[in-house]
Amino acid sequence: MVLKVLGAALLIFLALSLVGAVFKFLGAALVIGAIVLVGAAGYSALKGAKRKQLP
Repeated sequence: MVLKVLGAALLIFLALSLVGAVFKFLGAALVIGAIVLVGAAGYSALKGAKRKQLP
């Protein structure tokens, strides 16, 4: 009985650890994606502004 309880606790701990690692990765990916998006938008805006000035 004690081994079943310890086994269940171990499985729950491993599952929560895995979920935590996934969310940590997704948080980092979200920050990197936001930086790339802002950079691409800024670059596009600068390129577009230069094109509009030419006749």
